[in-house]
Amino acid sequence: MSDKPALPTHRTLGEVSEREVIQAITDAAPSVINGDDAAVLFPGQPNSRTVVATDTLVEGRHFCLDWSSPEEVGQKAILQNFADIEAMGARPTAALLSLSAPPETPLEVVRGIAAGIGTRARRYTAELVGGDVTKANQLIVTITAVGSLGGSRGPLTLDRARAGQQLVAHGRLGWSAAGLALLERYGRAGIPRELTSLVDAHCAPWLSPNRGMIARAAGASAMTDNSDGLLRELHLLAQRSGVGIDLDSAALAPDDLLVHAGEVLGVDPWDWVLGGGEDHTLLATTAKPAPSGFRRIGEITAGTKSAQHSVCMDATPIQHSAANQGWESFQ
Repeated sequence: MSDKPALPTHRTLGEVSEREVIQAITDAAPSVINGDDAAVLFPGQPNSRTVVATDTLVEGRHFCLDWSSPEEVGQKAILQNFADIEAMGARPTAALLSLSAPPETPLEVVRGIAAGIGTRARRYTAELVGGDVTKANQLIVTITAVGSLGGSRGPLTLDRARAGQQLVAHGRLGWSAAGLALLERYGRAGIPRELTSLVDAHCAPWLSPNRGMIARAAGASAMTDNSDGLLRELHLLAQRSGVGIDLDSAALAPDDLLVHAGEVLGVDPWDWVLGGGEDHTLLATTAKPAPSGFRRIGEITAGTKSAQHSVCMDATPIQHSAANQGWESFQ
């Protein structure tokens, strides 16, 4: 138990000191490593390498507090960063938080974001070990994730897919995009009850921890995560490896929940499966059986001269549209 006095929950950042803001964060996401000028991390297993990734969530661009609780924002921030660590076949070990916010932001919002970060990080046996806070015109949450890549095998880089391998996935596809579409139509309070799982998948996406490390140990060669849309991610993997990808429509067919959401919104659910990002589904290639927790969704083929047709479905080029082109950061 902390012997520090509890902070009133109604105050804003402009009404408290920087030290009190930091105290709120460390109380919500405690770590014995945090609290000094810098965090000192212990090395991992022998021959281990350090893996680092960073990603930013901007209010109004990546999340909306009318839809998401502060805890969900923190969970989402950790998941999207740890998914990048996992995609290298590494184990997430620590995170740093850079928080920028307007002075009128309630302290309780910051406390909630930190609590969400701590809750999700602990799922990976990781900790929030430091960071920074500053004033800004809008709420911005930036996470720097740190991971450990053990053993002598290389990381699961995008250039290691080979023809003849199978393409496998861990996690759902299209759920986050469908959840966002529902939120844009109904807001959080008006979501049909049977579709709330899709909204949850957008506000606080979920993956089983350490599947990337498991896939690497099981012989996966290349891996990425679905941040910006399935087709966009796979086109990049195909180009970097000089291969083609043939998706299996039966393995990717929208599930009943996506079909129902599509009927409610008048949207083709395939657009969410192929173009929706932020599921952070792990996508890997392997010449061996699918690793535990993964399922086959296609195969790797010989490269094609046409980069536009590097990803097909059932051996047929996929028609590109605005609905399935994926996420662009500056559009």
